[in-house]
Amino acid sequence: MSRIGKNPVTIPTGVSIDVSKGNVVTVKGPKGQLTQQVSPELGVKVEDGEAVVSRPSNSKRHRSYHGLYRSLIANMVTGVTEGYTIDMEVIGVGYRAENSGNTLTLTLGYSHPIIFMIPSEVTVETVSAKGKAPVIKLASMDKQLVGQVAAKIRSLRKPEPYKGKGIKFVGEELRRKAGKTAAKK
Repeated sequence: MSRIGKNPVTIPTGVSIDVSKGNVVTVKGPKGQLTQQVSPELGVKVEDGEAVVSRPSNSKRHRSYHGLYRSLIANMVTGVTEGYTIDMEVIGVGYRAENSGNTLTLTLGYSHPIIFMIPSEVTVETVSAKGKAPVIKLASMDKQLVGQVAAKIRSLRKPEPYKGKGIKFVGEELRRKAGKTAAKK
């Protein structure tokens, strides 16, 4: 049995999970509502303050779906209660990040500023302090969406391995390379 799939998802107070026809799981909580289509081959039951995902057989496909959908439901429960945040640093001389509403304007060393539209489900905030790299803070209740937006922003200027210039996640360890002078000996 799947180690992740067999664990029940605990439903905190203030959160309700509804399984409708077609295996559509809806999670409602203080931060909002999320829905997820679960494979019709699996069963989802809500009882005694827990959501349990079950599978019909022990085939490889059912085992992989079992853990996947259990994790997706757990992420939805966490999202509607606490939410998810991702912090990103913009490192480089002259690199800037500013936002107005859900429009993020990035100056990343190109000949033009990059204007990035953030989806309405994600809130964005930029923090610029003197002497420190600007920080982009993304927050949402949807883990998949906030991760996808963060990955798209990072892809605009990935950190390069020599000086580390670019957009990186806070706490991310970069593999750094030695320059030309280190190679000569």
